[in-house]
Amino acid sequence: MRNHKKSIVQYYGQANLGDNIIGAFERAGKRIETHEDTASFDGFHIRGREATREFARLAGLREGMKVLDLGCGVGGSARTLAAEFGCSVTGIDLVEEYCQTATMLTKRVGLSHKITFEYGDMAVLPFEDRCFDAVWAEHSIMNVPDKAELFRGVRRVLCSRGLLGLYEVCAGPVSPPYFPVPWAGDSSISFLTTPENLRHLLNEAGFEELHWRDVTAISLEWFRRLSASKTPRTTNKGPRLGLSLLMGPSAPEKSKNLFRNLEEDRVKVVQGVMRLKA
Repeated sequence: MRNHKKSIVQYYGQANLGDNIIGAFERAGKRIETHEDTASFDGFHIRGREATREFARLAGLREGMKVLDLGCGVGGSARTLAAEFGCSVTGIDLVEEYCQTATMLTKRVGLSHKITFEYGDMAVLPFEDRCFDAVWAEHSIMNVPDKAELFRGVRRVLCSRGLLGLYEVCAGPVSPPYFPVPWAGDSSISFLTTPENLRHLLNEAGFEELHWRDVTAISLEWFRRLSASKTPRTTNKGPRLGLSLLMGPSAPEKSKNLFRNLEEDRVKVVQGVMRLKA
């Protein structure tokens, strides 16, 4: 594994992650029985499950579609796509603990018949040609240095006229961003590109644009609402059940820096839906 990939695994990885999540829920007097029960932590991206649903509608995902989820994390988006949009989903992630936890949580909520998870590298996809109707990425390509190579691999596994959906953090006009952030502790594993270059790479890889939205302002407003909210993010019986389960004790600092990066135009957030050119 290349050095930057080892660093990515070390940054995201967490021993006994699944046990830690179940333990936190038990101490809070809660159970994980449906995909709704994990919504507080498994949408590891700005605006969480709200954004996943919005993005799935924008992409036109529907019953029976075979979807590949790049950088699936602990499977939150995959479970939403399966439970609410009827998709069959394969998730892939470089972090083995994420795949193990995703499999465990998916079994608990009764969606194993619709979803599988593959421990592997999204930059070197281990799948047959033309086996997916859509490829999906939410805040996951920021850790990929060679995005042109990634998109070539995506093109290979997509069926004719297949869809690629991206909901991603990009580089803003002001640099550098403040670290740590949810995807990186420093610049060594953060490979942001500008929205303009991202669109260029997609076009060069053989994709035509169906939708493109700059959702930076929406993302910033979401952070502002969170910051102003007085709703406690803990229960009176135990620990926080939010993204700190994945990001650890540094979660507040990472979120604060992402908020600041958005405010100071150091990062942008975009949603794009592309289709393979005929």
